[in-house]
Amino acid sequence: MVLGRSPTVTTLTAFVVVFLLEWVAIPLGLFGTLFVLTPPVTAHPWTLVTSVYAHMTLQHLLANSLGLLVTGAILERATTRLRYHAFFVGTGALAGITQITLGAAFGAGTGVLGASGAIFAFVGYLLTGNRLTDTVVAGIELSGRARLLALLLVAGVVTLATGSARAALIAHFTGLFVGLLAGRAHLLRV
Repeated sequence: MVLGRSPTVTTLTAFVVVFLLEWVAIPLGLFGTLFVLTPPVTAHPWTLVTSVYAHMTLQHLLANSLGLLVTGAILERATTRLRYHAFFVGTGALAGITQITLGAAFGAGTGVLGASGAIFAFVGYLLTGNRLTDTVVAGIELSGRARLLALLLVAGVVTLATGSARAALIAHFTGLFVGLLAGRAHLLRV
């Protein structure tokens, strides 16, 4: 694989480009309008995508970049560029929508940005979309509901174990749960 063609490198490059654009948008008063996903989504629909690539601080950018490097480098070998990017943006946007929708109900703020939801989806996919998990799960007989409940429980435990006070926990949970489901369905397999 040529390094420049790696979907992970492309995504990391987008992180940096968007981060630099944020510093132009801030003095112009356009940061929230361009990069923060807020309700109603129809007011600024482009933030469904831009919010996934935007980061509030350099530390936020570096943490998500490290998470993407670890998970993305593995996942990109198992799928196509198109599926990789569609899964990344789709799960990131879904996690963001869930965060702003449910977050408002729980008093967790009304805006979100960052790639954590998508990265948690990558983690979930890697946990359940592999041969070892297939072998272990094949030996366990559970109903569809019980499997779903088990995945919800795993997503909840991992989210709480890795969460912090400032993290978008609903987005993390959503991304991880969707990733776990997608992995069991081998959604990205070529």
